[in-house]
Amino acid sequence: MINDTRFVDRAEIVREKGTNRSEFFRGQVDKYTWVDIGSSYLPGEIIAAFLWAQMEESDAITRRRLDLWGHYHQWFVPLEAAGKIRRPIVPRECIHNAHMYYLLLPDIERRTAFIDKLKSKEIQSVFHYVPLHSAPMGRKVGRSVGDMSNTVTLSERLVRLPLWLGLEDQLAYVIQEVISAVG
Repeated sequence: MINDTRFVDRAEIVREKGTNRSEFFRGQVDKYTWVDIGSSYLPGEIIAAFLWAQMEESDAITRRRLDLWGHYHQWFVPLEAAGKIRRPIVPRECIHNAHMYYLLLPDIERRTAFIDKLKSKEIQSVFHYVPLHSAPMGRKVGRSVGDMSNTVTLSERLVRLPLWLGLEDQLAYVIQEVISAVG
């Protein structure tokens, strides 16, 4: 999927391991050769079959994920009202696909303790990311303006909760343990 038609031809070449192979098969060139960057991005047939099945069920999958997300969001209102966490904010004019559910804890120490408490209950929660500007490659090739303190602070406070199909049977337990861990 390309969001800018200027890149369609090049994307095809990159996808074809950097060659103009597709042009050859269409009869646009008499032989194909290496013309740009590329790699082996094509999935195998079995992986493609699984992906296709998921694409056919994407609306149902998204509905189930949104339902899980909504349960989390509803149950954590009292924790947010008590100032113990902050829940995700989705502006009224926006929609989302429930690709994750996160909480913001007050600081890195409480986030670390929270993750440890859930781990002791066999619930996997993880911090989300290392800010790109401070990652090894970001330091090597990136650039940023300012101290990036908001990015650093938020990355230290953010924790992702489990959100996967099949969690429905265990969701009440996870919610109960999250409430207990935030305590």
